[in-house]
Order: sequence, then structure tokens, then C-alpha cells
Amino acid sequence: MTFANATAIDAAEHPYTARIHDGWDVVGNANGGYLLAIGARAMARAANQPHPVTVSAHYLSPGRPGPVTIDPQIVKAGRRLTTVRATLLGQEKPLIELLGSFSDITRIEGPQRVDASPPDLPPPEECQQVIPDPKVGFPPAMMGRLNLRLHPDDANFLAGKPSGEPLIRGWLKLADDEPMDVFGLLLATDCFPPTIFNANLPVAWTPTVELTAHIRAIPRAGWLRCRFSTRFISGGMLEEDGEVWDESGRLVAQSRQLALTPVA
Repeated sequence: MTFANATAIDAAEHPYTARIHDGWDVVGNANGGYLLAIGARAMARAANQPHPVTVSAHYLSPGRPGPVTIDPQIVKAGRRLTTVRATLLGQEKPLIELLGSFSDITRIEGPQRVDASPPDLPPPEECQQVIPDPKVGFPPAMMGRLNLRLHPDDANFLAGKPSGEPLIRGWLKLADDEPMDVFGLLLATDCFPPTIFNANLPVAWTPTVELTAHIRAIPRAGWLRCRFSTRFISGGMLEEDGEVWDESGRLVAQSRQLALTPVA
């Protein structure tokens, strides 16, 4: 199933309905970026705007396969941006609470200055492809929906040899070369292995508390270059900052995530 179909909403009436599909999960729980994309599609439809500009999600309950309901409410419809609030409900239980601003990003113009560059990566064929292992559940099932290739220096945690630096870099495409739209960028901000896997600390998975994604441009077809890093692991939580660049070298998305760091 394509990502577009797996995140499609039924917009026949309000509130909108959708479905969490199998295979987009991490150890049985739907990936946070995947849930964010479902909610954002409904919010964009309610806003009558094509693109998320910024969306923040607070994660309340794990998402399991099955039907969901989204009831977006317009907070303010301005000249360029429409702000929307929504709750993604699964079987009468709130899964995530969302607030976002939507627009047509092709019509937003202004001065430019970019004091950064895409991560330096070997060619995709020289990077470590992440392939799911259904026997142990790691790498998770969702990796079968993606073509994700990690920088060799950042991939050794897969063999139990973390680099010691909480940094993950790599290439990303959707499976079968499905085109990556702006909602796919929301998935991209949350589908890489957690940075803490390279920090050489005794932790397991890192459940997301809050995720904010900024969409900066529509990506060109091809590979995405991604970089995720962490500076502060303290108080039982970590922050993870993400950058997503397209093949033209243009920044297309940014993210910041706050996650729990349970002891393994």
C-alpha cells in the first residue's frame, strides 16, 4: 500500500475519517510521523489550503490499526495562513492533539539566507540499508515501507556498536519510488532510528511526547538527505533536531521532537 493511500482521509463529511494501516508501526504502535500525516491531511482539507507550514502534535496514546476520526476546527483564517486545531481519535480514545498553520507555500516569498548545508553522505548504494526483521521486531516493520540508507559511520548500532555520538544521517525515499509530497515530509521527520541509539546509553525505544515539523518547500523527486542530532539527554527526556534536504540541496523540512528515554 502506498503512503498516499495509507494516509488518505474520507472527506465526504465532517468529521473526517481515516484508517491506521498495518505496516506503519514500531513494535505494534503506529509511527508518530505517520499519525501526524493523517491528521495534517484532514486539517489541510478543513483549512482549504494545500500545504502544512507548521504542525505540532502532542502524543497521548499509542495508535493501533483501525479506524480513526479527525474533527478539525478553524482557529483563524488569515490572508496567507489558516490555523487549525484537531484531535486524532481512535476508538473513542484521543491519540494525538494537533495545532497547525496551513497555506500554499508556493506563494509565500521573502528574502533568503541559509547558513547550513545538506549532510555529507556517501552515495546511497554505499550506505547501510535498513531492512525490517519480523522475527525480532527490529528494525521495525515500517522500514519495509521505506528505502532508508544510513551513513556507514552512524549505522554500526545495528550491529551493537554505537558510534558514541547521538547523530543519525542518511538517505530516504518511500518504497517503490513513490513520489514524496509535503505530507510525506512529516513522516520523514520521524522515521529514522532514534539518535540515542548511537549515544551508547542503556535505553530502549524513545516514545514521542511532542513533535513539531516545519515544511519549508515542496521536495523535488529523488532521494532526501536527512540529519538528526541530539545535544541534551537529561531528566528522562531528550530533544532531537531534524533537517530534511532534497536532491537539489534545498532545505524542505525541519523538526524538533521531545521524547522519553526509558531505561532498557
